[in-house]
Parts: sequence; structure tokens; C-alpha cells
Amino acid sequence: MSETTVVHTDLDLLAERVEKAAALVQRLKEENQKLVHDNQTLASRLEQSDRTLQGQDPASLMNEIQTLRKEQRLWEGERREVATRIETLVRKLERLEI
Repeated sequence: MSETTVVHTDLDLLAERVEKAAALVQRLKEENQKLVHDNQTLASRLEQSDRTLQGQDPASLMNEIQTLRKEQRLWEGERREVATRIETLVRKLERLEI
């Protein structure tokens, strides 16, 4: 196998890996956008629920607020996880470009 063939093979493998990484980054960005949207939706629902529930039983209100806050924390955790994964992949792609 000539040196030129090895270089082309290595370049083909590298190109394939970069394409897969780029597709993964794109998918993670889309997931992150969805999570940001979901987080905004939940925050809006929480605010609306707070306004709607004013004047009702305080214990019931507290339970609902706690539930909504738990949901929001879960979404925020997932959002952070996706952001971390995207940052890791971007760093890997940057190393490939060097």
C-alpha cells in the first residue's frame, strides 16, 4: 500500500468522523433548543399558575408550586447536560481541525 493510499484512507476516515461529529453536534443543538423552549414554556406555565391560584388553599398551592419547580429543575438539568455535551463535541471538532 503506497503512502498516498494511506493518506487518502486516513483522510477518508477523518472526514467520516468529522461528519458524524458535526451531525451529532447539530442534533444536540436542536435538542438544546427544544429544552430551552420547554423550559420557557414551563416557566410561563408556572407564572400563569401562580396568578390563577392566588387566593386558593395555601397547602394546595405549595404542593403545585413544588411540583412545578421540580419539573423546572429537571429541565434545567437536562439543558445543562446537553450544553455540556455540545461543548465537549465542539472542543473535539476544534482539535480535529488543527
